[in-house]
Amino acid sequence: MKKKILSIAAIVFMAAGLWAQTIEKEGPKGFDQVKAGIPNGKIESLEYSSKTVGTMRRVTVYTPPGFSRHKKYPVLYLLHGIGGDEKEWLNGGTPQIILDNLYSEGKIQPMIVVMPNGRAMKDDSASGNIMAPDKVQAFTVFEKDLLNDLIPFIEKKYPALKDKDHRAIAGLSMGGGQSLNFGLGNLDKFSWVGGFSSAPNTKRPEELIPNPEDAKKKLKLLWISCGDDDWLIPNSKRTHDFLFKKNVPHIYYIEPGVHDFKVWKNGLYMFSQFLFKAVDPASFTKYTILGTPAETNIRNAKYPQVLPDNRVVFKVKAPEAAKVQIDLGRKYDMIKDASGNWTITTDVINSGFNYYSLLIDGVAAADPASETFYGMGRMASGIEIPDKDGDFYALKGVPHGGIIIKKYFSKATGSWREMYVYTPPGYENSTDKFPVLYLLHGGGEDQRAWANQGRANLIMDNLIAENKAKPMVIVMLDGNMGNTGGIAGFNENALKAFENELKTGAIPFVENNFKVATDAKNRALAGLSMGGLQTLFAGIKNSGMFSSIGVFSSGWWADNTVLSDPQYEFMKNNTAAINSNIKEFWISMGGKEDIAFENCKIMRNRFDQMGIKYKYSEYPGGHTWPVWRHDLMMYTQLLFR
Repeated sequence: MKKKILSIAAIVFMAAGLWAQTIEKEGPKGFDQVKAGIPNGKIESLEYSSKTVGTMRRVTVYTPPGFSRHKKYPVLYLLHGIGGDEKEWLNGGTPQIILDNLYSEGKIQPMIVVMPNGRAMKDDSASGNIMAPDKVQAFTVFEKDLLNDLIPFIEKKYPALKDKDHRAIAGLSMGGGQSLNFGLGNLDKFSWVGGFSSAPNTKRPEELIPNPEDAKKKLKLLWISCGDDDWLIPNSKRTHDFLFKKNVPHIYYIEPGVHDFKVWKNGLYMFSQFLFKAVDPASFTKYTILGTPAETNIRNAKYPQVLPDNRVVFKVKAPEAAKVQIDLGRKYDMIKDASGNWTITTDVINSGFNYYSLLIDGVAAADPASETFYGMGRMASGIEIPDKDGDFYALKGVPHGGIIIKKYFSKATGSWREMYVYTPPGYENSTDKFPVLYLLHGGGEDQRAWANQGRANLIMDNLIAENKAKPMVIVMLDGNMGNTGGIAGFNENALKAFENELKTGAIPFVENNFKVATDAKNRALAGLSMGGLQTLFAGIKNSGMFSSIGVFSSGWWADNTVLSDPQYEFMKNNTAAINSNIKEFWISMGGKEDIAFENCKIMRNRFDQMGIKYKYSEYPGGHTWPVWRHDLMMYTQLLFR
C-alpha cells in the first residue's frame, strides 16, 4: 500500500509539470526508431483559412497518445527549413516516433505539435527557385500568419491551453531563424523558444533581444543548438555570445554533425523534454556535447574547446607519451584513449586571457593547437576565455588605431631594440602632437605583451570611440635589460639600466619619430608587476618628466629592504615635489589573491606615513591579464585631462 501511495504522488507531481529535466547529453541509440507495444500519437493533415495570405493553407498536427478533447494541452509550433513544407519534419525527422518513445518513457509532457508551412504565400510549395526573393520574404510574412491565423485556428480546433507559458516555438534552419525571430519578438505569446541550426534569416542579437531584462523575466527556456561542422554555426554562436554577455539564461548545445536531420532530430529529442515543466537555469550550461573552439586556437583547430560555463576541454594526440598534463597554474592529468588521444575537462577557468602549457612526460611545451605568446620567460600557449565583462576589449565596429613595430638603436645599451607603438585613429592625417603613455610589461614577457595578451589597442579604440579617453600614443617597451645581475627588473642594477634606457634611448627615439608632445604634462608611465617596479623607480626618481604614473599589481618587496629602503628614503625627502609633479599616481591590485597584494599593502602604508598622494583600485582576478586589461581601461581614462 505504501508503494502505491508513493506512485500516485509521483504521478500527481509529474502532472503538475514540476519534474525538471534530468541531465541527459543526447538521444540514446534507437530514440528515433519505432518501438513495438507502446501507445502512439496521431498525425492529421488540415487546412485553415489565412486572411494574411488570402487562401486556405495546409498544416500537419500531431496529437499525443491518449489524446482527449476533455483535457487541455500545451502546444509546440515546429517549423521546417527553406526547402521544406508542412511535411518536412514528418519525412525527414519522424517527430511522431521520437515523441511517442519519449511519452512511453515518461520523459515529456503531453502536448500538441503543429507543423505548418512557414512560406506564407499563395504558392507555398517548395518547388522552383526556393531562394527567389518572394519566397524568402514569405518566411518573414509567416509571423503575421502564425499569430493572426494559425494560432487562433489551432486553439479553436483543439483543446489547447492559450497562455504563453503553454505555447512553444522551435524550428530547423530557416525555421530556426523564424522561431528565434518570432518567439523572442513576441514574448507575450511564447515562453519556450528553440532554434536548431538557425539560418542567416536570424535577426542580429540586438534586434532579437532589445530588452534582456524583459527576456529574463518572460522566457522559460531559450534553446540554441547546432552541429559543430555546420557552416551556419556562426549564426548560433553570435546569438549565444550576446546572451552570455547579457546574462540571459539559455542552453547553447553543440554536437558533432552538419546541417542535417541527424542533428535536428537530436535537437527535438532534447528540447521537447524541457517543455512545459519546471526548469533549472543553473543547470543549462551542462546540456552540451561539445564546446566552442577557443578564439585563440590556430586556424581549423577544434580543441581546446570552451564549454558554456567556461570549463575547457583539451585534446592532444601523443601516442608515444606515458603521461600528459595541462598546466593552467593547476595541473590536470589527461586521460589517454586507444587512438593515442589525451583528453581532460578542466574546472571553470578565469575569464579572459590565460597562459597554459602541455606537460608531456614532464617536459613543458606549447600546445600546437593554440596560438603562442611570449610569457613565463618562453613561448607559451594562451587561451582566451569568454568574459561577460570583457566588452571593453572586444573588437567592434569603431575607428581603429594601428600598432607599429619599430626597431631602434639604443645609445643607452649600444644595441638594437624593439618597441610596439599604438597610434590612435586619425593619427596619420593629424597635425596634432599627441600625449604619450609609456607602458611596461611584466616579468617573463616583453614588448609584445600589451598588444598581444593585453589587447591595449582594442581597449583604446573603444575608449576613444566612446569619448572616455583622450587620443594618445602608447609606447610598449621591452623592459628586459640583460646582463644586470639577476632577474630583470628585480634588482637596482636592472632598474637603473631601464631608467637609463627610458630616458636616453626610448623617449628620445619616440619624440624624434612620432607626433607626440614633449612636455611632462603630456607624458605618462605605467607598468604591471615587474613593469610596476620599473615605473616606481624611474617614474618617482624622474617625477618632473611625467604627469602620471600607474602601478598595476606591484609594490616594493617587503623582504628586500636593501632595494626598497633607499626608494622610501628618496620619496620621504622629495614628497612635496612628487605630489606636485605627479597629478595621477594610480595604484591597483587584483584583489587579495594577487601575489603582490601584501607587498603593495605594506608599500601603501609607507606612502600614507610619508604623505604621498595616490589613488588605489582593486579588481578581482589575481595576478593575471584580465586584471591588467581592466587596469589599463580604468587608468587611461584619467590621463591628460
